[in-house]
Amino acid sequence: MAEKKVSLPAKLINGGVAGLVGVTCVFPIDLAKTRLQNQQGVQIYKGMLDCLAKTVHTEGYFGCYRGAAVNLTLVTPEKAIKLAANDVFRQMLSKDGYLPLWGEVLAGCGAGTCQVVVTTPMEMLKIQLQDAGRLIAQRPVPTPAQASAGPAPSLAAPPPSRPSPSTRPSAMGITMELLKTHGLAGLYRGAGATLMRDVPFSMIYFPLFANLNALGQEGGGNVQARAPLWQSFMSGCVAGSVAAVAVTPLDVIKTRLQTLQKGEGEDTYKGIIDCTRRIMMREGPSAFLKGATCRALVIAPLFGIAQGVYFLGVGEAVLGLLE
Repeated sequence: MAEKKVSLPAKLINGGVAGLVGVTCVFPIDLAKTRLQNQQGVQIYKGMLDCLAKTVHTEGYFGCYRGAAVNLTLVTPEKAIKLAANDVFRQMLSKDGYLPLWGEVLAGCGAGTCQVVVTTPMEMLKIQLQDAGRLIAQRPVPTPAQASAGPAPSLAAPPPSRPSPSTRPSAMGITMELLKTHGLAGLYRGAGATLMRDVPFSMIYFPLFANLNALGQEGGGNVQARAPLWQSFMSGCVAGSVAAVAVTPLDVIKTRLQTLQKGEGEDTYKGIIDCTRRIMMREGPSAFLKGATCRALVIAPLFGIAQGVYFLGVGEAVLGLLE
């Protein structure tokens, strides 16, 4: 079976569209994941649903999308690089339309390495915005004695318990502060941990997806053979879930390292080894699986949608219209 070549611009469009659609659908769960992973001492949230319910109550519905603008802005190049790089590496490593398992793993490794250029600053900014609501909720409520020492109470009903807009960080403010104090390296804090998470993820995800996607597919394992939409979607969901849960401990470490503002009594870390040791000592092994369910629920539809859009050939159709 002849190998079907897909142009790089089409791959980039497919990856970008897939990223935008997927992130829009699952971002609230990703926010819950970040807040759950950052909990150390004070347990504000009991789980994903409790976190989402409290977020809506205190910050409104759009509080669940805090940091989404950063993610939506950078997810297009991030997903485009990840999916396109994997496809390019697979084509380079394949021979006569076939690719051995070692080639699939190596292609995934290359894709994960390439995406870190965009993923690290995107995650860095997103985490600060997502976690701001947790830090505000962690602040102690004034006691009656403290309240009586303040201004005279008003007869009017108290306003809803929502954070003041002035206390909410902005992506631009965080970016400028990091550039001012640490230079470009400030945006790449936790790059090593991000690489440590994304490379194994891609090494697991892409080979697993390719083999699941090839089940019952015509073409005898040809790397460019097209699968039905439902098959691509389900393969992306299953492969994404398995890879996401497998690297959750690494994601917890990355999230802790990239969180700039800590709550009262929460640890700060000097690096990957120090973070791993402190989490193990203070919180135990189970802390490394915080947010695992959320992460699986985020990654499954995210990559299912991504692979569905990717294999639909949206990029090819767009380029066809422009010709």
